[in-house]
Amino acid sequence: MIEQRLSAQRGLGDHGWLHSRHTFSFANYWDPKQTGFSDLLVINDDQVAPGRGFGAHPHSNMEIISYVLEGALEHKDSMGTGSVIVPGDVQLMSAGSGVTHSEFNHSKAENVHFLQIWIVPAERGTQPGYQQISVAEGDKRGQLRLIVSPEGDAGSLSIRQDIRIYAGLFDGAEQQTLALDADRYAYIHVARGSIEVNGVVFNAGDGARVRNETALQFANGKDAEVLVFDLRPLEVNHPQR
Repeated sequence: MIEQRLSAQRGLGDHGWLHSRHTFSFANYWDPKQTGFSDLLVINDDQVAPGRGFGAHPHSNMEIISYVLEGALEHKDSMGTGSVIVPGDVQLMSAGSGVTHSEFNHSKAENVHFLQIWIVPAERGTQPGYQQISVAEGDKRGQLRLIVSPEGDAGSLSIRQDIRIYAGLFDGAEQQTLALDADRYAYIHVARGSIEVNGVVFNAGDGARVRNETALQFANGKDAEVLVFDLRPLEVNHPQR
């Protein structure tokens, strides 16, 4: 079953310098029916004005992924790590027992557009950590490339949860089928463009909960960039964080 949720149904946060769409309940957007899916708690689709951003603020017991679509995002944290990440880069900060970080648009002229993704970890109070990889466009072209996994398989980032995240780029005749265990869940997020998944049309910002499917077929993409989350079969109403 593919339970689609259209882009316009997401929550909206517009602060002038920040325009954000919230897939799940976040900050001032609260919907008791949209409090995450399995261990996936947050997908925020953020656009930040030049030179603006989020000042130093704390996190704990959360796996936080930044995925840049356009522009450049500057990250600094209390562990002494950080960098400027651009399209193709994937960053994972394991907040663990506690960390403070900031995120700013590195450019003084152009917006930065990125996804911030929060995953509930399997353990609390662990040592904070920071990881980053760069994935070439060719590694995602016409296929789903593993970017996050529990064991860091195939050069992916290692996350403290039973979850696997794939990223793909599809256009024209490019197709890919992702096999799923029948007892697993999945979540689809189309970051931009459009694509068909098992015959269902998705446009930029659309997403879907997936249950009781053994395969997802991606086809007929039009400049599409898509993320797929392979999740534990867990029905949880997470508290707002």
